[in-house]
Amino acid sequence: MTEAVTTGVAALLGAVAGSFLNVCIARMPAGDSVLRPGSRCPACHATIRWRDNLPVLSWILLRARCRDCGGRISWRYPAIELATALAWGGMVWMYGTSVTALTGAVLFTLLLAIAVIDARHYVIPDPLSLGGCAAGLALSALPGSTPPLGAIAGAVLGFGLLYVVAWLGEKAFRKPALGGGDVKMMAMVGAFLGPGGALLTIFLGSLAGSLAFGPVSLRTGKPVPFGTFLALGAAVAFLFGGVLFDWYLRLSTP
Repeated sequence: MTEAVTTGVAALLGAVAGSFLNVCIARMPAGDSVLRPGSRCPACHATIRWRDNLPVLSWILLRARCRDCGGRISWRYPAIELATALAWGGMVWMYGTSVTALTGAVLFTLLLAIAVIDARHYVIPDPLSLGGCAAGLALSALPGSTPPLGAIAGAVLGFGLLYVVAWLGEKAFRKPALGGGDVKMMAMVGAFLGPGGALLTIFLGSLAGSLAFGPVSLRTGKPVPFGTFLALGAAVAFLFGGVLFDWYLRLSTP
């Protein structure tokens, strides 16, 4: 297949994955099963027919309304499907049909789900963080991914470093400074990106969270959805980690 066709197929598969991701985002925070029952309208709970469940396309054809009750269907659903399609297609476009592309597609899918759920509910479900950690460790066995020892070291470092920060923060402020979901999430990120990627993710996530949400938190008292910003940091670390490390070494080396 040509590069354009391969990228298009990857994008279509990503859209399908994004459709399932919508189910995870809607159900996981409440602890509901993502498998049963099937997809339902959030307003009238009618079962969604297969022809009304086509990623992005069905939302457009139905004009963002349920066929049964006419209730509005949030724009979030096609946005998640489109974002996942772009992530999967983008990975194949940049890295070809490789383990790196597969690793990136899986990682970005997990990060997208975590970012949206944490921003809305201030929680990171264990199936995403711990399940993602297991996926990262499994993918490390494939050539072209983070080596197994690097994945293990990254998972331990990411978990351990944020655990220590959370413990120190709780001692200093007399209240939880970080959620357990953030700590477990960093084990996942470390499994995919290794020790260097985990450190870069924490730095970038902390910087982005402080700049983008810090003023809001100070004004309203709302906690920072740290997992959302860690997800952003991990995405940047995956795509540009090597470039950023090279830039830092050039600056710091006489």
